[in-house]
Parts: sequence; structure tokens; C-alpha cells
Amino acid sequence: MKQRRKGGEWPASRNRLIADRKGNVIKAAKETGGLNLWYPFTFGVIAACLIWLIVHGGSLGNDSIEPTSIGHKQFNQLYQFDGNVDMTNEGNALKTMQGGSSTNIIEPLIETDGDSSNSALNSDIVNNQQPTVRVYLTRSGTIEKVPLEVYVKGVVAAEMPLDFQPAALEAQALAARTYIIRRLWLNDRSGVTVKEADVMDTEVNQVYRSLSEMEQLRIDNEVGWQKVDKAVSRTAGQVIVYEDQPIEALFFSTSNGYTENSEEVFAAARPYLRSVASPWDKEGSPRAQETVEISLKDFYDKLDLKSITASSSLSAKKSIRIIEWTKGRRVKQMLVGNKKFTGEEIRHRLGLRSAAFDMDISKGKIILTTYGSGHGVGMSQWGAEEMAKSGKTARQIVEHYYSGIRLEEVSKLVKSSE
Repeated sequence: MKQRRKGGEWPASRNRLIADRKGNVIKAAKETGGLNLWYPFTFGVIAACLIWLIVHGGSLGNDSIEPTSIGHKQFNQLYQFDGNVDMTNEGNALKTMQGGSSTNIIEPLIETDGDSSNSALNSDIVNNQQPTVRVYLTRSGTIEKVPLEVYVKGVVAAEMPLDFQPAALEAQALAARTYIIRRLWLNDRSGVTVKEADVMDTEVNQVYRSLSEMEQLRIDNEVGWQKVDKAVSRTAGQVIVYEDQPIEALFFSTSNGYTENSEEVFAAARPYLRSVASPWDKEGSPRAQETVEISLKDFYDKLDLKSITASSSLSAKKSIRIIEWTKGRRVKQMLVGNKKFTGEEIRHRLGLRSAAFDMDISKGKIILTTYGSGHGVGMSQWGAEEMAKSGKTARQIVEHYYSGIRLEEVSKLVKSSE
């Protein structure tokens, strides 16, 4: 079980430590000899010290906190902060010590046995405890273990501009929380290169700001941090579900005016990841449109078509053609010479922002104008921002981008699966 401070209670490790110290003191008192005139005085001093320890235990340094044993493993995580950070979830607070000191956060691993449902996740939620998320920090090569809602704050702070509207940030929090809950639910560690972690801190899963980065953000941009904190708190415990299952809550930066069906980009068709109109993106996104020029030689080289020489613009126009479009108005198939490429292949090989593009060939160059940014599946972040500006709520935003879904409390989701 996870250990956290609730109200005036300390983690069990601190209670055990106090009990151990109490035992040691009693033993020391017994070893000093039998009854004498000093005994009442000594006993009074000892009692006063014990009372002080119980009342002021929170001010003890790191030496007073024992690592917690879980099976044959011990976890004693030490996080350094330069100031005071308060990360809350419905009254349960995770706080650091002040003034450059440090605090220990002791969290057990979520051990799984490979079943389709995570028993440790279920147990935590049923007992009104936040699941622990184990994030691999690629820069430091370490694993950071944080409560669910703290993880969501780290993702929202990293994935969406902090000057976005509150409703857009709340929609991002719903998507981020749903994404990680689904992974924990299914024991899905795809894309993770470290066995002990649940997710990476990169776009492989969700970009995440570490605890130290969140604290620095709070110092540098308190207004932005407060917006993130409120967005996560207002949606705490809520996930997006389809037929009582947490969805694959994919999101991206900017659409071309439409989102994309999941099977056009990824392997599986999802009934809630359908192409929908998103006309708002072009209003404010700096990534709504971009034009790039590539020489025909570089174009062929990047497609590994080195056998094709850089021909004249006229012949290239005949041999380079878009032959099919997706429902989301993106390139589905493109013919280059005698070889077919998907729009996503062209996007990645040429480093384009989007698979929605027009092209022209002139003077030995191919000119591509792209519309939008990202894979196009799920929620458009800039679409969410413009919807929020028009007065739409977070619920209305996610209901638009994820077809046929509803919001559900994680605790109810677990109970319904039992």
C-alpha cells in the first residue's frame, strides 16, 4: 500500500520509528540502574521528550524516515526541491519541506502478473488511494514514482501551453489521466525501454515534467502553474470511457480542419477515434499551415529512391502523384515512380508536420504546403483551445473529439469490472 500523510497522520514508517526510539529509551532507562531519587526526574524528562517527538515529528530530518521494505526490495526515494510545492488531490496533499531541504516519498511498485487487469491498480482505487505511476526520466536515467494526479499535472504542464483556456487544460487533464489509467489497467508497457517503469517521459508515451521541473515551473510561472493545478484538481479522478473501458485518449497539436480515423494512421480501428470536423484550428494555431521546398534529388533520396535521377520538373509532375485521400482530408497514398507510399510515410521521411499537404513541382524542386501538425487522431489541442474560447466546457470538448464517450470516475470503473 502507498504511504502518504492524511490529516495529522504520518506514514507507518515514521510511527514505527517513533515506536523504535521509545523502546530504545526505555531500555536505556532500565540499564541505568534501579530506583533512586533521580528516577522520577529522569522519567519526567523522558516522557516530555516522547511527547515532543510525537507532536513535532514532522520537523525531523531525513535521518528519521526509514525506507519501507516491500518483499525483498527497499525503496527510499529522495527528491530535492528549492522551495515549497503543494500538489493536492481532493484534500490529500503531497508537500515538500521548505527552503532547499528535502523530503522522502516512499511508494511501492505496482507489481503485476500479466493479467488483463491490474490487481494492484484496482486495490489502490478501491481503498481510495491514488495509483502510483513509475516514470522513466530519460535525461537522468532514473525512475520517478509519483501519485496519479501528480503525474497528470506533469503531463498537462508539458503537453499544453500554459496560457491556454482553463477548459482546454481540463480537457488535456482528462486525456492524460485516461491514457495512463488505460496503460495501468491493461499492464501495457509498450514503448518503455526500462522494465521497472510504466511510461517514458517523452512523446513515446506522454511528455512529462519531473517533480523538480514542476517545482521550477511553479517558481518561474506561478500563474501558469496554478492553472495546471486547478485543471487537474477540477477533473480529479475522472476518465474518458467507451463501453465502460478507458479509451486510448490520443491527442495532437493542430488539425487541417478535420481529425482522422485511427486506422488511417495506426493499426487498429477504434469506434471513438473517428474523423470529425475541427474548423477552429486555423483561427489561432501557429502550426495551421507551413510551406517547405525540397530539391527533387533530396526528395528521392529521402524516399530511398536513389535509382531515380533528378529528372525535369515536367517528367517529375507525371511520376509524382497523390492517388488517394483519407476521410480526414489527408494523403492516404502517393505514387512516386512505380512505388506507393502512405501519407504518413511521406510525412515522416520528409519531416513534414502533417500528412495533409498539397504539392507543386517547379524548377527542380517540390513545394509542399502542409495543413495542421501531428498525426491527426483524437483531440486537437488547438481545436480544444478555440472551443474553450467560445465557451465550451472540457466535457463538451472531449465529447466532440472522442465519439460516443462519457466521463466516469475511476473508482466506479473499477467496481463495475469486478
